[in-house]
Amino acid sequence: MWDDFDENSEWDDEDEENFNNPQDRIYKHPLMIKARDIIALTHALVGSLDEARKELYGGLMMEDATMMSSKFAGTEGLEDYVAKMENATIMKVHAKSLRAMTYQLAVESTHAEEHLQLLRDAIEEYRKLFVEWIKGFDANEKYDDGWGIFTD
Repeated sequence: MWDDFDENSEWDDEDEENFNNPQDRIYKHPLMIKARDIIALTHALVGSLDEARKELYGGLMMEDATMMSSKFAGTEGLEDYVAKMENATIMKVHAKSLRAMTYQLAVESTHAEEHLQLLRDAIEEYRKLFVEWIKGFDANEKYDDGWGIFTD
């Protein structure tokens, strides 16, 4: 099966650069960098929860944090305004949910307020980057999917 592979194929350095370029665009984007910071902060907070709270809140918090980055990565490859806005809305909902969870943890005195504030500050920085990011969506590139959302 692998005998057909020709090591002298026409694949060159320019092909490699073009192949990696979309990934670079996604993973070096300030919004993705901030999302990854949020994942790290969330992971640290969840890791320091007692077992009961970790089971109760940990999965939700990590889901919120990871959805913020995964939906961004998926959105960057889209042209359709409607699909982009749907993913952006999901990102917003997860960011707000994660932020709200920091207040729940504060009420339960699970962490020092300064630690929770670090995550809130990161989410606020994410929100500002997010607002700038969605301004770049082209509303002319929309396709009606039959659900009537973001189609005017």
